Amino acid sequence: MKIYLIIFFLTIFQCYGFTQQTDIEKRVISSKATRAYKKAKSFYISHDYSNAEKFFSKAIKNDTNFVEAWLLLGDIYSDTKRTEEAILSYEKAIQIDPDFFPDILYIAGKLEFSTAKYSMALKNFKKYLCYENLKNQQKQNAMDMLVRAEFAVNAVENPVPFNLVNLGDSINTADDEYINAITSDEQQLIFTKKQLQFDEETELQKKYSERFFVSDKINDTWNKTYELISSANIKGNIGALCISPDSKYLFFTSCYRPDGFGSCDLYYSKKSGNNWSKPKNLGPVVNSNKWESQPSFSSDGKTLYFTSNRNGGRGSSDIWKTILLADGTWSQPENLGVPVNTTKAEMSPFIHPDDQTLYFSSEGHVGMGGADLFYSKKEINGNWSKPINLGYPINTLADEINIVVNAKGDKAYISSDKFGGKGKFDIYSFDLYEEARPQPVTYMKGNVFDTETKNKLKARFELIDLNTGIVNVKSYSDQLTGEFLVVLPINRDYALNVSKDGYLFYSENFALTGEYSDIHPYFKDIPLKPIKVGENVILKNIFFETDKYDLKEESEIELMKLIGFLNNNPRIKIEISGHTDNIGEEEYNLILSQNRAKAVYDYLILNDIEKNRLTYKGYGFSLPNDTNETEEGRANNRRTEFKVIGL
Repeated sequence: MKIYLIIFFLTIFQCYGFTQQTDIEKRVISSKATRAYKKAKSFYISHDYSNAEKFFSKAIKNDTNFVEAWLLLGDIYSDTKRTEEAILSYEKAIQIDPDFFPDILYIAGKLEFSTAKYSMALKNFKKYLCYENLKNQQKQNAMDMLVRAEFAVNAVENPVPFNLVNLGDSINTADDEYINAITSDEQQLIFTKKQLQFDEETELQKKYSERFFVSDKINDTWNKTYELISSANIKGNIGALCISPDSKYLFFTSCYRPDGFGSCDLYYSKKSGNNWSKPKNLGPVVNSNKWESQPSFSSDGKTLYFTSNRNGGRGSSDIWKTILLADGTWSQPENLGVPVNTTKAEMSPFIHPDDQTLYFSSEGHVGMGGADLFYSKKEINGNWSKPINLGYPINTLADEINIVVNAKGDKAYISSDKFGGKGKFDIYSFDLYEEARPQPVTYMKGNVFDTETKNKLKARFELIDLNTGIVNVKSYSDQLTGEFLVVLPINRDYALNVSKDGYLFYSENFALTGEYSDIHPYFKDIPLKPIKVGENVILKNIFFETDKYDLKEESEIELMKLIGFLNNNPRIKIEISGHTDNIGEEEYNLILSQNRAKAVYDYLILNDIEKNRLTYKGYGFSLPNDTNETEEGRANNRRTEFKVIGL
C-alpha cells in the first residue's frame, strides 16, 4: 500500500501542468465526415465490423481530427484482436483530445502493457491518474497497472543474466515437453511429454495424451529418453510430477479417474527395485471435490506443496501444503497465505532441496504481464518472505509457468514455447544468477551391506544435524541395491545412524565442508555386522571435551540410539570401552578412558538399562584403531566402543 501512495502523490505533482490544458475549442466537423461516421456507427452497433471499419476510415479521411471516429475504429481493431492497429487509433485520439474520453488513457495503457510497450503504457497510466474525478476502483486499477508498468520498464532496462540452452534432440522433439524434476545427483531428468495418440485399427488420430519420460546423463550428455512408468500401470492422462529427493516416491496429478474425489487429484507411486507400484490416491484429506495439481515434495520427506482451487483459498488457485504425519497419514492442507498467495492465480510450486526457497508462478504479484516466476525465502520464524520476481528476460510478457532448480542451486530448468525450439514447448536450462539462488545443498549416497555375505540390505537410517539435533532425513535404503540418496545443506555437521533387526547398528559423523561440498558429494559404504558375541561398534557420535569425561550435549542422539538397541535386544550384554591416543602419560590416559566409559555406563543405568547387562573398562592407548603418527589417526583412536559379551 505504501508504494501506491508514494506513486500517487508523485503522479499528482506531475499532473499540474497537464490538467491546465482542458480549454479546447469545439471543432467543426465536415458534413461528409459526419455522414460517414453515422453510417459506420450503425454498422458498428449491428456488429458489421467490416463495413463499420470502412466508413470510420472514410470519416477520418474527411476529417483527420475526428476523435470519435478514431476511438470507435480503435474499438473495432481491439474487438477483432488487431491490437497494434487499436493502439495506433487510440493514441491518435489521445493526441487529438485526451479530455474527450479520459478512460481511453487507461484502455490504451492496458493494451500497450499487453504488447510489452511498457514505456507508452506508463505514460498513459500517469496521465490517467491526473484526473481528479476518478472513482476509487478506477484509481485503484490504474495505480495497480502503473506499478506494474514501472516495474516492467525498470526490469527491461536492468536485465538479469540469462544464458538459455536448449537441452537438445535427445529430449526435445516436435511434441511438447514439460520439465518436472531433476534428481539430486543431476543424472536423471524427468519430464512430461504431450503426444497425439493414434487408433491402431483405424490409423486415425485420437487425442492428446501425457506420459512421463526419463533421460539419463551419460558423459555429461543427455541420453535417449524412455518411459518412466509403463502405460499399463497408469491409466488416463497424467502430468505435473515431482520425485522425492531419495528417488523412491513419485507424486503426480491424474484427472477424472474412477477413484478420484475432484476433477484432478494427487497420486503417489513407490519404487521397489526398478519397478513402480500402481498409483494410489492421496485420499480425501488432501484431495477435495475441486482441483489439486502440481505437487512438490520437500527434501526432509515431510511436506508436500501443491496447487488447488479448493474452498478457503484467496485467488483462482493457491499454493497449499500438507504434512506427512508419523502414522503415514497426511495433515489437513494449509494455505500458504500472504505474502505468497494473492487474489489471482499462484501455480507450480517448486520447493528447493534446501527446504528454505520456494519458486512458483504467479499472475497476482507485480510482473511483466501474464504469469511470472517468483521466489520466496523461509524466514527464521517459519514465515515466507515477500516474493521476488526473477526478472527480465527470464520473465516476459508471455506466461512463465514452471521452474526447477538443481540441488547445487546454480542451474535452473524451464519449459517454454518462446524461443523457437524443436516443438511448441521445449525444455531449456540456464545459469541461475547469484541473488536468486537457494542455499547450496549436496547429496549423500550410502551403500548398506552385510559385512560377511556382502549382500545388500534394506536398513533404517537417520541423518541428524549435530548443531540443532533436528532429524533431517529418516528413511530406508533400497531393498535390492542397499543404496540410499539424500540431499543435505552444506557447511553443517551430521550424525548418521543405520540399523536393522538382527544387526549391530552403525554410527558415523561427518562434516559437509571443505572436501565435501556442492561440487564433491559424500559417498559412504555402510557395513552392518550380524549380532554376535565379540563383535564391536564404535560409537562415533559420543563426544567429550578435551581431557574431560563429561558427555557433551550432542552425544544424547547416539546414546538414545544405544538405549533403543538394548531395549530391542533385551538379552544382549555389552562392555563399554574407552580409548585414547598416545599423547600424555599412560596412567593418565588409562584413568581418562575409564572415566569416559563409566560416563556412558552411568547414562545407560539412569535410563533404565539393567546393571547386569553392562560392564565398562578403560584401555587408554593400549588398543589403537589407527596410527598415532598423524592427527587424523589420533582422532580415530580417541573413541568409545561397545562390544557384545553375551546373548
